Amino acid sequence: MKKVKTGLDALVNSANLQNSFKGNVALLCHNASVDSTCTHASIRFKELFGNRFVKLFGPQHGFNTDAQDNMIETNHCVHSYFNIPVYSLYSETRIPTDEMLEGINYLFVDLQDVGCRMYTYIYTLTLLLEKCSKKDIEIVVLDRPNPINGLDIEGNILDLEFESFIGRHPIPVRHGMTIGEVALMHQKFWAKEKTKLKIIKMQNWERGMYFEDTQLPWLLPSPNIARAESALTFPAIVLFEGTLLSEGRGTTQPLEIVGHPKIEPFSLANNLKNSLKTSNLEGFVLRPITFTPTFDKHQEKTCGGIQVHVTNRKTYKPWRVGQFLLRELYHYLGCEFKWRQPPFEYNYIKQPIDIINGTDRLRHWVENKEPIEALNGFENLEEYQWQLNEIKLY
Repeated sequence: MKKVKTGLDALVNSANLQNSFKGNVALLCHNASVDSTCTHASIRFKELFGNRFVKLFGPQHGFNTDAQDNMIETNHCVHSYFNIPVYSLYSETRIPTDEMLEGINYLFVDLQDVGCRMYTYIYTLTLLLEKCSKKDIEIVVLDRPNPINGLDIEGNILDLEFESFIGRHPIPVRHGMTIGEVALMHQKFWAKEKTKLKIIKMQNWERGMYFEDTQLPWLLPSPNIARAESALTFPAIVLFEGTLLSEGRGTTQPLEIVGHPKIEPFSLANNLKNSLKTSNLEGFVLRPITFTPTFDKHQEKTCGGIQVHVTNRKTYKPWRVGQFLLRELYHYLGCEFKWRQPPFEYNYIKQPIDIINGTDRLRHWVENKEPIEALNGFENLEEYQWQLNEIKLY
């Protein structure tokens, strides 16, 4: 396979593209916004646009991608090197204000998504599109790979009754889109008013690629997705953010492991092994582990648990694996299992697990220990697949 060139690479390597942007430019980006040489997008923009590069924006976790967890906001500042404003879109507001957007002709978006509905960068993008619908600002998305491929879709469609900042639109958990395609989906099917939008496509990216196939460098898109492998386990382990079990924050393997101080790991692994025999789930193994988080849930307490190791990406179904693990651990721990309570992602009423799942029906599936086969009834993906086919770029 040829090395993939991102939208940023395409811009850097095309004088014609660069010359098509005549006014002031701003950039929404983060730690993973680099070209194929690991040069950060902000450096490239200063080289390309000089004094017309006037503002920076950062999503959740901040421009520097160093802020942990949900509802940990970052401040606005002036960049110490470029001497231009850096506005946080995960601060007192998640929608850019009129003042933030003043003096901008083009607002570029260069964010590495992880291909999962419960990841906020795509909603920062769609809120930006909605805010700019009445403004003479063109949104330019520099496209990047979906790290868990653009073919496989999985999970329930979000029930808009459970809309939040980790789920604004009716998409499945594993959505199969690039971030550029999310912008197109928004404009074609979700937006009330259209926005001036341009997508700078990748080169050599194919829908069946996982991130390792792209030959691009992996950099943290958020503080707890340290490896490309973490993007594969994220749609499963992120569910445990809705519980008081640790999802590995405060360890070196976050969102690949799950555990609790009351778990004996080998007993749990044996229990799960027996349950897996009738589950029809495959493509992964569960390894018993012991870990001690240095911060977040169960800080400095020894936890027993398991790590998810993906052994066959083609047969591994992360959403189903996550629901299976949630169901098993709920009943294994009994009264020691606790659902996390609000607030969560700025919702102060609904249970966090229901916000994460985009429905309360899956919580009942867990609590009632319903069979794996019942998950089939949650996946109604025909209309979404049709919509996806309508906007595909690759």
